[in-house]
Amino acid sequence: MTACLKSVKMVHGGRYEIRQQARAHGWRDAWNLIFETRLRKLPLVRIASIAVALTLGAIAVAQSNPANSAVNPYAGSIQTVPKTPGIHALSLDDAIRLGIQNNLALNLAKDQQQSAEAEKLQLVNVLLPNLSLHGETGVHQFNLEALGFHPSAISLFAPLLPKGVSPSAFHLVTKVDTTIGQINFSQALFNWGGYDVWRAAVAGQKAAFYNAQSARGLVVLDVGTAYLQAIAARSQVQYAQSLLNTDQTLLDQTHQEHLAGVVANLDELRARVQYQQQQQALIAAQDNLDKAKIALNRAIGLAPDQQIHLTDTEPYAALEPMPIEQARAEAYRDRQDYQMLRQELLVADLERKATAHERYPTLTFSGNYGVTGVTGGVYHDTFAAVGTLSVPLFEEGKLRGDRDAADAQLQQIRSRMADLTVKIDQQLRDSLFDLQTAEATVTVARSNVQLASTALDQTQQRFLAGVTDNLPVAEAESTLAAAQTQYVNSVYQLNVARLGLARNLGIIDTQYQTFLEGRTPTGARQ
Repeated sequence: MTACLKSVKMVHGGRYEIRQQARAHGWRDAWNLIFETRLRKLPLVRIASIAVALTLGAIAVAQSNPANSAVNPYAGSIQTVPKTPGIHALSLDDAIRLGIQNNLALNLAKDQQQSAEAEKLQLVNVLLPNLSLHGETGVHQFNLEALGFHPSAISLFAPLLPKGVSPSAFHLVTKVDTTIGQINFSQALFNWGGYDVWRAAVAGQKAAFYNAQSARGLVVLDVGTAYLQAIAARSQVQYAQSLLNTDQTLLDQTHQEHLAGVVANLDELRARVQYQQQQQALIAAQDNLDKAKIALNRAIGLAPDQQIHLTDTEPYAALEPMPIEQARAEAYRDRQDYQMLRQELLVADLERKATAHERYPTLTFSGNYGVTGVTGGVYHDTFAAVGTLSVPLFEEGKLRGDRDAADAQLQQIRSRMADLTVKIDQQLRDSLFDLQTAEATVTVARSNVQLASTALDQTQQRFLAGVTDNLPVAEAESTLAAAQTQYVNSVYQLNVARLGLARNLGIIDTQYQTFLEGRTPTGARQ
């Protein structure tokens, strides 16, 4: 199904054929070509394909979030909230609200939804009565001889002429100033294929709605992930600062002991190296936090240099388990991409029916009433009432081609539906496994932090007691830093896995807080 139609060709019987050609012009120009003929008989087959293509042609966007918004619109925003002085407090709810308002991809999806609604109105106009007012006045010059009035025919009218009027006074080239005013009316009385196209446009509008809802869920996922990433970066900065403070204390202690002659210069050098290495780790962690905040600002429409304070802490709570059967049933009910594909399947089925119904006769009525006369003279009433019955007698090539194309399109969407059904089951199982793994990883990582903290404390006590030098202290501190980094990453991955499960269930935009807080989602309760 091509997303661009290029020309409208009038064929016999008052029918129009939409031809799809090379992508030389934009689709909006093609729509203008179609609806300039709305007072006549518009094409009733293939318009459903066009409506769905224009609505859903830009739906497919990867869920990855590269920094370049030209590649992925979910990473950008359409407007920038004015920068405010000071630090802007930002919660997760605030970030998601701003993301829904300003995210580029979601606004594009809303624009597509509005276009689908407008296209539905344009299509229904084909089946509704059309009334127009027409008026014209002008000077016309006619060549009567070219219309069949030869000079020899003038003598036949000589007996009818008044006395004293010669036939030679008549000129075969004459001018006349006429004025016309009339009201035109047209109505499609019976057009089965047109009704199918109208139903397909309604289904296309619903598909555009589900597309916008799906984009909304992706925005919540991306903004939530960006917020959690910033929280994780902040936690890493806090851990790095804490270790730097410990290193500062250790360095001061070692320096004083070296001055007192208790320890060798090597111990002070080792403590100073450890302190400076931790300074580098803190600088790198702060850089990651600053860039994470900039990426978050970009996704929600804040100025890149706007200072923000993340008011929410990194949530951690065990999420109650969900059976795969419940998850699958909820996903089939709430997944927007699944519902969108169902509507697209309905569009293709209605279009297939329209290809069969275009073999049926169509009945239309048109007429006009007005006045016509010489300008400034006597005007006479004029009217016309015309009923047109159009019966396609032999258009087998076109009709069979439309049918085969519609069959292929319908089979394509059925295949996509079958694939999505299995894909949803796979995604849910992956999400549940990821969630279990992440929860186990967090438990182990938290235990490692506790053990490493205890080991560092005992090693410091041994050093202060003079039992050993500060080399074991540096090693224990490195172990604690690695354990803290692993814990921060594991909590971040756990929360991302929770948001991923909510996204795969189709309820992330309404229940993301429920998943992060570890409570059972409302839709999953029996």
